[in-house]
Amino acid sequence: MKTNIFSFVGLIVSTVLILCLFVFMRRQTKQTTLKKAFLCILTCLSICCLGLIAQITLSNALNINPIYFDYFVYIGTCFLPVTFLIMSLVFVKSDHNINIKLLSICLSIVPIICLIFLWTNDFHHLFYIKYSTILSQGEYGPFFYVTSIYTYVLFAISLIYLAIYSIKNIKFYFYQSLLIFLGALIPIIVNILGLLCVFNLSIYITPICFSITILCFAFSIFKFGFLKIKPIAIQKIVNRISDSYIVLDSDLTIVDFNETFLNTFNLVSSAVINKKIFDIITTSSSKDIKEIKSEISSAIQKTKYNSSTIVLEKYFNNIDRYFHIEINSISQDKTYLGTLLLLKDITQHKRDLQTIKKNQEILIERERLATLGQMIGGIAHNLKTPIMSISGAAEGILDLVNEYKASIGDPEVTIDDHLEIANDMEDWIHKIQSHLEYMSDVITTVKGQAVAFSDNSKFTSFTINDFIRQVNILMKHELSHALIELEEILELPEETVVKGNINSLVQVVNNIISNAIQAYNGKIGEKIILTVYKEKTSLIIKIQDFAGGIPDNVKQKLFKEMITTKGKNGTGLGLFMSYSNIKAHFNGDIRFESRRGKGTTFYIEIPG
Repeated sequence: MKTNIFSFVGLIVSTVLILCLFVFMRRQTKQTTLKKAFLCILTCLSICCLGLIAQITLSNALNINPIYFDYFVYIGTCFLPVTFLIMSLVFVKSDHNINIKLLSICLSIVPIICLIFLWTNDFHHLFYIKYSTILSQGEYGPFFYVTSIYTYVLFAISLIYLAIYSIKNIKFYFYQSLLIFLGALIPIIVNILGLLCVFNLSIYITPICFSITILCFAFSIFKFGFLKIKPIAIQKIVNRISDSYIVLDSDLTIVDFNETFLNTFNLVSSAVINKKIFDIITTSSSKDIKEIKSEISSAIQKTKYNSSTIVLEKYFNNIDRYFHIEINSISQDKTYLGTLLLLKDITQHKRDLQTIKKNQEILIERERLATLGQMIGGIAHNLKTPIMSISGAAEGILDLVNEYKASIGDPEVTIDDHLEIANDMEDWIHKIQSHLEYMSDVITTVKGQAVAFSDNSKFTSFTINDFIRQVNILMKHELSHALIELEEILELPEETVVKGNINSLVQVVNNIISNAIQAYNGKIGEKIILTVYKEKTSLIIKIQDFAGGIPDNVKQKLFKEMITTKGKNGTGLGLFMSYSNIKAHFNGDIRFESRRGKGTTFYIEIPG
């Protein structure tokens, strides 16, 4: 009687726990496959408990053979291992497509056959030879053992899956899987001990033990988020992201990482987990190990008690990779828990930048050589006329010298004749001086342009007159060759002083004028207007042409990238470099207006 009272109370408690958990799970709005499988387990347990409660309360009262209640109980008993295995598979293989319906049908074949033999037991006694509520006193037929073996096999497979998965994913699912594993193991062990007659146990002990299972499951659900997608999703996300991460505890021991980290540094999990970060860096870092250790240690200390992020960029020579390292603290309720290191592989980005820089240097050098070649052609033309004039002047002076020599001692040569010869020689000398001054200006201007590419001085000064004169000198040949007129409009005094690098400004203006000349496509008699004026506190240099304008697809990219409308005859570097020059040497800006068929106007704005 005591046993029945104890069993009855135990069954009532188990049933209440199961039903409460069942109601709670049913009231949740989102029913995932994992939750549905868990509800099936609760349904099977409810059938077992309710059937046994009915057996205890109604068997003697209504004089019904207890075995008939077991017919109902075994519906839950036979399908319990099936539902438990399905739940385990869904939990473990959440990232695989599992055909739940087909699997359920296949696994249910043996339980259905066993139930049929149980319900027809009175005719063949292949399930129970002698029925007893005490496990050790019953006599069992072959199908009882088939059912038992099948049950234990399914439970064993489920527990093996959970155990392996817990070990493999100890970072995420250790507590969830451990509680489920232990909860399921308790009734199985108790039941086996009863069948082996180690203890004199009744059939009521199994569902009572399952109440402990339910408690373990409930704790796993409410405490550790079992049945939620979040831990599974987090694991899949962190393993599939392209960036590596490491989590350190307060002692700088590695407690977590993702597969990307292992693959990137050619490591295995056992060589990383619970190891000091600097032990890993020692074997996986660059030759500058002391510097890296010092910088990482310093960054970790700085981020320990605030939410700041410290970024480092380091090269690891043993794997030949560059990393952008972000260091953040992990805290909860203002309590420091550990440090998160995110390692973004920027190797390809670095190499791309190096390639771009190398290619840009080649293009810039070609542009420089082309510009210098064009400049030399202009110099040759500009110097040819004064050199010829000086040569003619020298011939004239030589003739006067010979004439003067011949007049020495000639009584017919008067003082006035000597003065006339001297005046002619003086005129020729003045002409030579004028040409030499012009040549000196050309050479000075060209010299300035030749070094303008590497001249970084920002605070030299020049006058508007100096600027206009250099533009004229350098563009004279190209303008005259194209039969294009450069009209200059100065709306402020020529002596106005401008701070900045005159060579860079002349180079930019000449490039724009040269582009305007080419925009006319050989048309002669056209005009380019160069206007210099003040607008508020800025000096504006306006270069206007009346050619075809800039195509719309080019407008959006102008100044932002190297683009040209000249096809293979252009590099696109001119305006790209011009924009950089004005920004770097004057802290200024370049803008433009262009209309197809009407022309283009560039505005160079220099802060006053």
